[in-house]
Amino acid sequence: MLAIVIPYYKLRFFESTLQSLVMQTDKRFKVYIGDDASPENPAEILKEYEDKLNFVYHRFETNLGSVSLTQQWERCIQLMHDEKWLMILGDDDQLGENVVELFNNAQYGFRDETINVIRFASQVIDERGNRNSILYNHPEYELATDSFLRKWRNDTRSSLSEYIFRKASFQKYGFVNFPLAWYSDDMAWIEFASKGSILSINQGIVFFRYSEYNISGKTDNLDLKEISKLLFYERIARYRLNYFAKSQRVLLLTTFEAVLKKRQMFTFGYFLFFCKKYLANGEFISLRKFFKRQIIYVVKGQKT
Repeated sequence: MLAIVIPYYKLRFFESTLQSLVMQTDKRFKVYIGDDASPENPAEILKEYEDKLNFVYHRFETNLGSVSLTQQWERCIQLMHDEKWLMILGDDDQLGENVVELFNNAQYGFRDETINVIRFASQVIDERGNRNSILYNHPEYELATDSFLRKWRNDTRSSLSEYIFRKASFQKYGFVNFPLAWYSDDMAWIEFASKGSILSINQGIVFFRYSEYNISGKTDNLDLKEISKLLFYERIARYRLNYFAKSQRVLLLTTFEAVLKKRQMFTFGYFLFFCKKYLANGEFISLRKFFKRQIIYVVKGQKT
């Protein structure tokens, strides 16, 4: 059976999330709600759903999400029983009514043990629930690395709620604790998939709510998002570059280089690091271009 884990904090859209679960055409799932010491008590709403949903509610006495959102996700996952697959659903997002049914049909229909990550089509909704984006579909089977690069090129979007993943993969890798958990989901799919493919089920839709009340919609956290971006590319460059095709590695290295320079953090140690990476990948032409960029960077730095 599927576990749907909801890290709860905001009441504003929570009932819409629960209602989308009630409307599922397949009831073979269990909901685990981890209350992050929210000041907005969901007790009255949950009471209305006691006979409609199979759920476990637990209130944590300390607020962890403000310190580490990924650790809040992880302690919510610990509420699970023996389910092998899980979804972390935002407390303001919604599932299309056939998402669980499609997952269960796929789960029992395929025996590919290399598939650790499954995703659905997605669409962005606003505060009123209006759809305000195109419908994002995906190739049925796609390497997690290729999927990330499509997002990097702004050819697609991605967020936590539209993914289902094996609990065993989570237990092996965990979530990387980036500030605001920004890029933590991208890192998870790259690592959880273990150089393998993501299975996409485009017939089901997960609705991601974009609003001023969630991290994606807020604008007072841009510096933390940039820090997470830097940490993400550093982790890729240092530990996961071999997950990507050789032709993709230069792109990732140059992106990391640009992020470092934007934050004025490019040091001689990083210079040596990049030289080593380009040489290790036999990218001699790219290495010459790298040297040229450093000369320009130094000259511009002296002028300023």
